[in-house]
Amino acid sequence: MTQTSGDNPSDCLFCRWVAQGKAVAECGTVAAFNDGFPVTPGHLLIVPKRHVADGLYLNRQEIRDSEELTRLLVEQIRRDDPGVTGFNIGINIGQSAGQTVMHAHIHLIPRRDGDTDDPKGGVRGVIKGKRGY
Repeated sequence: MTQTSGDNPSDCLFCRWVAQGKAVAECGTVAAFNDGFPVTPGHLLIVPKRHVADGLYLNRQEIRDSEELTRLLVEQIRRDDPGVTGFNIGINIGQSAGQTVMHAHIHLIPRRDGDTDDPKGGVRGVIKGKRGY
């Protein structure tokens, strides 16, 4: 089964970005874009060029290309910004998980020492009060 958004791909923000050539990097079937609302400097989105709403429906090539582009971008970010000491990498699938653009995308979020008071628990913080343990 192929999963696509109920939205028309011609109305999709990320499909428009792909068509307009706004990518900051590409690898085969995927492209990277600056996040429109970055949580840290250098926050990027890795997006399949094919319109697909749910990240669990990426095909094998899109998964391989996403992994490769992620590695390349991490290396580049580390080289360009020695203040980056870690990364959060994640996918929101569905509105209840916070997905606002119904086109699959991976967040690559560079982290720096001190950018939050206490990073312990990392992505567990998406549920209020659950990050600390």
